[in-house]
Amino acid sequence: MSWLIPVIVIVAILVIIGIWYWATYNSLITLNVRVDEAWSDITVQLKRRADLLPNLIETVKGYASHEKSVFEDVTKARAETLSAQGPAEASVAEGHLQSALKSIFAVAEAYPQLQASQNFLRLQSDLVDTEDKIQAARRFYNGGVREYNTKIRQFPSNIVAKNMHYTDREFFEVPDTAAISEPPRVQF
Repeated sequence: MSWLIPVIVIVAILVIIGIWYWATYNSLITLNVRVDEAWSDITVQLKRRADLLPNLIETVKGYASHEKSVFEDVTKARAETLSAQGPAEASVAEGHLQSALKSIFAVAEAYPQLQASQNFLRLQSDLVDTEDKIQAARRFYNGGVREYNTKIRQFPSNIVAKNMHYTDREFFEVPDTAAISEPPRVQF
């Protein structure tokens, strides 16, 4: 009977460790899925913006058809954004697209008739709305990455993370922060 107490203590310790491991594993899975969901939200908004651009280009092209290089730059940047894989590539593409959008809006400023066009005004409004949603999605993604990276680095959850081969996730950082410090401005 004296051997029963140490066995119960050992079994209880093993059960506690098992429950802790299970809970830690589940919390890591939850954080990982949350980061994946947040990245998906970013890609949805980037796709929405990319879908708006051909309409914007066609509207501006009708008034400023001689500005061929501007339209080519926007089209190239749009394709780069759509093909980006992961936060690093997306952030570089984001910088290029922001630069191209500034060029197209600079062209639009030279055409008062274009600025009065209801279609152009609606597209500008939709684009500004989408830029706001991209910024919100990026903040949500980076918050999820922060929580996830913190969890996999903290002791003792780092033991489970290492056993399950979890690694740090990349933040969505834009190399040229000045290019995206504000959405494209609509000026009349």
